[in-house]
Amino acid sequence: MRFIQSNFGAAFSLEDDVMSFRHCLSLVTALALAAGCSKETDKKAPGGATSAKAATEAESRVKHGTNGEVIVTVEAKLQPAIGLQIAALEATQLSPEMKAYGRVLDPAPLSAMVADLVSAQAAAQASEAELKRLKTLAAQNNASERALQTAQAAAVHDQTQIQALRLRLLTSWGEAIAQRNDLTDFIQSLGSLNNALVQLALPAGDELPAAPTAARVFTLGNETNPVPANLLGPAPTVDPQLQGKGFLLLISPNTPRLVPGAALTGLLSLPGDPRSGVLLPRSAVVRFNGATWIYLQTGEETFQRTEVTLDSPLPNGWFVTRGLKPQDKVVTVGGQELLSEELKGQGGEE
Repeated sequence: MRFIQSNFGAAFSLEDDVMSFRHCLSLVTALALAAGCSKETDKKAPGGATSAKAATEAESRVKHGTNGEVIVTVEAKLQPAIGLQIAALEATQLSPEMKAYGRVLDPAPLSAMVADLVSAQAAAQASEAELKRLKTLAAQNNASERALQTAQAAAVHDQTQIQALRLRLLTSWGEAIAQRNDLTDFIQSLGSLNNALVQLALPAGDELPAAPTAARVFTLGNETNPVPANLLGPAPTVDPQLQGKGFLLLISPNTPRLVPGAALTGLLSLPGDPRSGVLLPRSAVVRFNGATWIYLQTGEETFQRTEVTLDSPLPNGWFVTRGLKPQDKVVTVGGQELLSEELKGQGGEE
């Protein structure tokens, strides 16, 4: 009996120890998990606070004026750090212009017509020489009257062919080309792409107040680099698509290596009083939401985003007639950074 009790007491003591150990283990695990959560919270807290602080700071730098205009504030000491450059706008003038559209012409039809003309001229020279020879022989009674009449008819026929071809050349390509004395060399320059012949046309319904005096052309998608062109004169035919009054231009030399069929836009300069405006540097333009903008400096540390209309491209910028005036200060470098700062303050994406 004592043996049984002794063994029972030992078993009971062992069970208590196991339960105590399990309780301690659970307590240690709970403390470890609590410590880990505390550390994780400590890790996240600074980052979250920093993000919230950055968002608040960005928002504080973006304000809206009474008319809804967006104004970005950048401290003067930070402006050099982000590469901000500011310049005053210069006054400039530009002759009145009208926009036209066109393409580089294929010289093959012109080449074929010129080849026919050269061949007719050679035939006419031969028939004239033959007529002169027979007249000399006829005076010496060494040529029949019939042969002389045949030679005269051939000479007249060849001269008529030349006149017909010149008329076709005039009606198809205009006076500026038909009256050239170097047609063969001219065709060679077009075929080798050293020169390019262009036809520009106004949209249907547009009328010029006067004949244009000069022209500039641009390749599609590249209206910032004008291609010099010589205005030859009115086009003798109408573009079947535009149906407006057209003009022929010669690009010489053909530096951009324009090929036949290439679509172009152009600006026809007109006589009249020049328009006044400002020269806006190309680097100042920021494109956003399908519009063109600039950042106008309104104070030492404030910049207002302003929409602008780019009237005409210039070699070193854009000609603008509305919304800006000479000596206005605009951001020429760093406008994209200001836009990014503005969008951060608004919670948007660039």
